[in-house]
Amino acid sequence: MADYQEIVAQLRTAFPAPVSDRVHDAYFVFSFLRALDQVDALKSAAPMLGSPVTLDYDSARQKRVDDTPSTLEAVTAQLVHYLSGMFIWGHPRAQINVVPSPTIPSIIGGLLPSIYNPNLVSEESSRQVSLAEVEAIAMTAALVGYDPQQADGVFTFGGTGTLLYGAKLGLEKAVPDARRRGLHQPAVMLCSDRAHYACHTVANWLGLGEDNLITVPTTDDNQMIVSELGTRLREAISSGRRIACIVATMGTTDAFGLDDLAGIVRLRDELVAEFDLDYTPHVHADAVIGWAWSVFNDYDFERNPLAFRHRTVRALAGAARRIRHLGLADSIGIDYHKTGFAPYISSAVLLKDGRDFERLTRREEETPYIFQSGSRHPGRYTLETTRAGSGPLAAIANLQLFGRQGLQALLGHLVTMAEELREHLEGHSATTVLNGDNFGPVTLFRVYPDGVDTFSMPAQERTDPACRETLLEHNEYNRRLFELIQADALEGRGVVISLTDCYRMTDYGEPINALKSYILSPFSDTQHVNSVLESIWQARRKLNDGS
Repeated sequence: MADYQEIVAQLRTAFPAPVSDRVHDAYFVFSFLRALDQVDALKSAAPMLGSPVTLDYDSARQKRVDDTPSTLEAVTAQLVHYLSGMFIWGHPRAQINVVPSPTIPSIIGGLLPSIYNPNLVSEESSRQVSLAEVEAIAMTAALVGYDPQQADGVFTFGGTGTLLYGAKLGLEKAVPDARRRGLHQPAVMLCSDRAHYACHTVANWLGLGEDNLITVPTTDDNQMIVSELGTRLREAISSGRRIACIVATMGTTDAFGLDDLAGIVRLRDELVAEFDLDYTPHVHADAVIGWAWSVFNDYDFERNPLAFRHRTVRALAGAARRIRHLGLADSIGIDYHKTGFAPYISSAVLLKDGRDFERLTRREEETPYIFQSGSRHPGRYTLETTRAGSGPLAAIANLQLFGRQGLQALLGHLVTMAEELREHLEGHSATTVLNGDNFGPVTLFRVYPDGVDTFSMPAQERTDPACRETLLEHNEYNRRLFELIQADALEGRGVVISLTDCYRMTDYGEPINALKSYILSPFSDTQHVNSVLESIWQARRKLNDGS
């Protein structure tokens, strides 16, 4: 058995050298290149790394730590092995949910902090990476319509984290000193019935309780009905409950529905005066998907300098009419790892008034062992103590890479591809686009058996209780169609799309499911739109033939 010094000497070769060492530095770089080569060997024409893998969780639970150290090469090979069977999100035939391919600069932005481990708890432990966080927040704040001199923000653990910050700040405004005394007054959150389920998570984890999350009906184009919001707000206020947070969804996950943020803020201000409230209810814009469309705030849609197609211009203008009001919200959730094309996790919460963070600030005596030097110490008010520097560097990499025009062009291309798919689906008698009035890169649609009048059936399914059994049959038809398409995808054929179990509820309380294509690959082109159609028709033939 080797003594400890021999083992430590062996393990030192697996660490980056703390001082320049040309031989060891070359070994470090070569190790990365070798891993990338091994990953590259898994690529094929299919939208998947390697071949399909059956996930054996029982065997996984039998794994144990070995007694002796391994080698860097052996560990690297095992790490690459874990990627086998993984879908390649950047592949143009991968159109499943809002998962983009990261850019090369954003990957480097995520990698560099992994080597040197800056911690954004304080500038003491992050130095210029702390500066990068401030720069990324300021750039994005200006983009969405905030005053960067007054706004502030922090990177956090995901879209749910951004919503948690917004709701927590709203709770502190509505129920002062809740942070010390607990929830000593009844409070509620409000969101649309199409909002992300993170609203339930946040109501749960903040101690509000999921029963105190009030959902507001939406229109057919998936936006909150502001008059219904007013009714529910008046009922809550009149019953003595405080309004912890109003969540405006600026790009729903399924359909890219956009709430009327300007109308929501206007209603909020009217109710403050109407009820002579001693606080102003907090409005949080959940724009983790929609924020990127802020690059079109100053785009001249009449002149159309980037020469987008007419359908694309209409779609982009339709989204911009809502997104341009983001600056009215008290806080905004941003996911750069969605429509910003950065790696996970790159999320930030922006505050219109950065001084709101003071509502969360800890006492100095509670943190005696940090914050000994410097001037920026987000750890005084963030939920997390440890925050990696990868988010800000990945985000700022893409903000610099794209610029406004680059992101305009990229989003416009993706919307063009989605509009082309919709055009084909709208032109076929067996398919119906469900979110035709929503203007993002996501298309929700249903496929019907032969003999169904797809002009009238969707409306009948949604409104007529006599169509319940027909609806359920068509739900099952679309589910089976998805399973056939998915089976082909897992074998490396066709396309990867997804299914939502509840695009919307019918008027009589049944969920309407839908197939979903989310085009986010910059490599998407007309041929890949055709691949979606081919996969649908092939699966439909199998289903109709009973095979």
